[in-house]
Amino acid sequence: MDAFFVSVERILDPSLEGKPVIVGGNPDGRGVVAACSYETRKFGVQSGMPAKTAYRLCPQALFIHGHGKEYGRYSKLVKKFLEGYFPVVQQASIDEFRLDFTGCETIYGSALPFAQMIQSEILRQFKLPCSIGIASNKTLAKIASDFKKPNGVTFVPAGKEKEFLAPLPIEKIPGIGKKLLPLLRARGFRVVSDIANASQDYLSTILGKFGLDIWEKANGQGNDIISIERERKSISKETTFDADIVSKTKIEAILFDLVGKACQLLRKENFQTSTVSIKLRYSDFVTLTRAKTIKPTDDDKVVYDTAVDLFRKAYTRRVGVRLIGIHLSKLNNFGEQEVLFEDESIIRKRMLRAVMKIRDRYGYNAINIGNN
Repeated sequence: MDAFFVSVERILDPSLEGKPVIVGGNPDGRGVVAACSYETRKFGVQSGMPAKTAYRLCPQALFIHGHGKEYGRYSKLVKKFLEGYFPVVQQASIDEFRLDFTGCETIYGSALPFAQMIQSEILRQFKLPCSIGIASNKTLAKIASDFKKPNGVTFVPAGKEKEFLAPLPIEKIPGIGKKLLPLLRARGFRVVSDIANASQDYLSTILGKFGLDIWEKANGQGNDIISIERERKSISKETTFDADIVSKTKIEAILFDLVGKACQLLRKENFQTSTVSIKLRYSDFVTLTRAKTIKPTDDDKVVYDTAVDLFRKAYTRRVGVRLIGIHLSKLNNFGEQEVLFEDESIIRKRMLRAVMKIRDRYGYNAINIGNN
């Protein structure tokens, strides 16, 4: 989807059409750019940058807080539409879908005109612009989908993968970001063909296992299997404060709330976590992460006790805190378990699942759990 959040905002408010729009944080606050219109991008605005920076680059932009529920609703509408045409639809994110066209040629004809029809129908039915990439594997299709944004359809025929990739700048390869890009450029890599023509041994020497990965991508190779089952690897919740906080008590209260929301999701998906991490960012942007491995659990109290202990050990400077976050990883899916005898731990587990169901039905704040 092209500038998806902005596109939805323009559906909700047609007066935004054609204007520079930024969805995200207030330029006077601490937020970041969640999405930006193409009218702002020519000024250098990008998703993920601080809202203050975006304002300096494009002061005429209209800043909108956003309507998260509407983004989710439109995402579901698009997915349902795609499922009516494709045998396999994998949702990669709220605004990105992977589609398997294998065997569909006999029904719909060749892929390119069919993709153009899909693009037109999404625009007609939902007023949402999108760009589509067609290729022999997921990585190449992703690169192709970004090739002619907005409103583009790019088809890379089988056997033409290297030819298509060769002149593109190396940062077009997924995985080559801000840290890796300067390192590769310093060694003379500018376009994708530079990587494709390099030896695998050399790339492995300077980049380790990732060197082989980007060599394969540069040569047009990639996974062509689309699975609709996605394994969750972690759960994270964090918040950036409107103003720096120096009170440990206030920070710990906010951390308690974040832990509760993370554990609510943990139980909802029948997971337990065995690694608890906290993220702490000071007002001067110095960021710390601390982690601890524990016995698998989904209990708010156990997770919070671990998290607050990590926080107290990490918060050693007399500087305000800008951000606090909780990260749960090494998740195990334990499912529902039968028990013959009840003890306090079993009773507490059942209580927590009852809390989960109440929150699912009436909202998270419908019931609270104490931190003692």
